[in-house]
Amino acid sequence: MKAIVCNEFGAIDGIEFTDVEEPIPGPNEVVIRSEAIGVNFPDGLLVQGLYQLKPPTPFTPGMEVVGEVVSVGSEVSNFKAGDRVAALASLGAYAEVVKMHKNSVFPVPPRADAAEITALMCGYGTSHYALKQRAQLGDGETLAVTGAAGLTGLAAVQIGKAMGANVIAIASTEEKRKVAIENGADSALGYENLKDSLKEATGGKGADVVFEVVGGEVFDACSRAMNWGGRLLVIGFAGGTIPKLPANLVLVKGYSLVGVFWGSFTQREPKVYAENMAELMKWYSEGKVKPLVEAEFQLAEAAKALHFIHDRKATGKVVLKP
Repeated sequence: MKAIVCNEFGAIDGIEFTDVEEPIPGPNEVVIRSEAIGVNFPDGLLVQGLYQLKPPTPFTPGMEVVGEVVSVGSEVSNFKAGDRVAALASLGAYAEVVKMHKNSVFPVPPRADAAEITALMCGYGTSHYALKQRAQLGDGETLAVTGAAGLTGLAAVQIGKAMGANVIAIASTEEKRKVAIENGADSALGYENLKDSLKEATGGKGADVVFEVVGGEVFDACSRAMNWGGRLLVIGFAGGTIPKLPANLVLVKGYSLVGVFWGSFTQREPKVYAENMAELMKWYSEGKVKPLVEAEFQLAEAAKALHFIHDRKATGKVVLKP
């Protein structure tokens, strides 16, 4: 079978499309023939050696897959060959056939679009965990979302609305702001004079929750536009600069700085993770959330797909098709 292999950390273009042995399930594992494979920003960081996780090389990157069960291990009773499932792990998904632990495999709703379901795994999973467990976003609160036209940003917009929030999308262009509005945002702002515009948009109070993915000056502006009792969520640093927060702002403005590391959450709290995924699948079936799939590439074009995301061209989910 074919897979993408990273033989050593380096440029994204260094990954290789090559032959590997088809996996055999261990006692608690499920082998899945891929139908759609999710592409995520951290995948590109991973192969460059820039991510928190640094696996031994060679390895196959990729976190999300949707497909059909080929075989299961002796201790797997809830799945069988022929079942259509979604699965997630930290590595291994960029392949025609993948092997996943049974605890990371979930049934897929009937007639669900495979590409859309990949988005529910990491992108929507991150935003859901951030807003539900970390921010404990309440009905009627104001949520500001930076990077609102990206995958996790659009997920945060849709999930925020499903949780009853007033959502302010923040994006760099009029086109991206339009996409955020089309996906449920109540209003949209650019990054210019962000502190003042956020204050104005919230009637001078500031945001109750900020879903912050950019870092740098954007984080600084958000940190000065928080409501009393607010929660500033640290999701990532897509802008490339890790900010430093003046601790006196947290003190005098009475808000909380909250880190969001979804990967660790899935490992440390598997029961809650499973409950979250069930809720997301339910919301998807009910039409409360609907991922935007922007681009599809062949598996052999994985490097091209990663560049598409890292060049900040994507405004939705990018997938690979075997």
